[in-house]
Amino acid sequence: MKKITFAAPIIIAVGLLASPRAFAQATTPPSTTTADKSANTFDDQQITLLRKDVRSLKKQLIAVNLTLTDSQAASFWPVYEQYCADYDKINEARIAVVKDYSEGYGTLTDEQADRLIRRWLDTDISAAQLRQKYVPIFRKVLPGKIAATFFQLDRRISLMIDLQFTSKIPLVQSQE
Repeated sequence: MKKITFAAPIIIAVGLLASPRAFAQATTPPSTTTADKSANTFDDQQITLLRKDVRSLKKQLIAVNLTLTDSQAASFWPVYEQYCADYDKINEARIAVVKDYSEGYGTLTDEQADRLIRRWLDTDISAAQLRQKYVPIFRKVLPGKIAATFFQLDRRISLMIDLQFTSKIPLVQSQE
């Protein structure tokens, strides 16, 4: 039985990406010099680079754990890239929710908290719908067992990332 490898780098990268303090710093106007700002903030460019690293590591995990023939690989990887591009749109929405939460942390009203959690849940629904959309697309290029294995791997990796991401976000009640 194969085991997922390289999990630690994803967890580390996501842990850095998911820091609410980093989001707060990225969205707070600078009150120090430019040198201090570059040393203490986590800007959108850094978020983009970390997301790129996570995508790369996720792709490596898929490649290591999904046994494909050369022919299957030639058909699979372009579909996978499109799937990732579509999934990135969902991740953009998640990052926007976390940024909004970070900006309002400490002053959130019940209504604001409700809107934020509904937006977060909408991203979960979108992710599930995207997977459903792509099952027949991947099935066109892969046999059923290999396609199912891909979705198992994708889900496991996504759950690891989500766990790291969400565990870094303080609970809403903690703001009181």
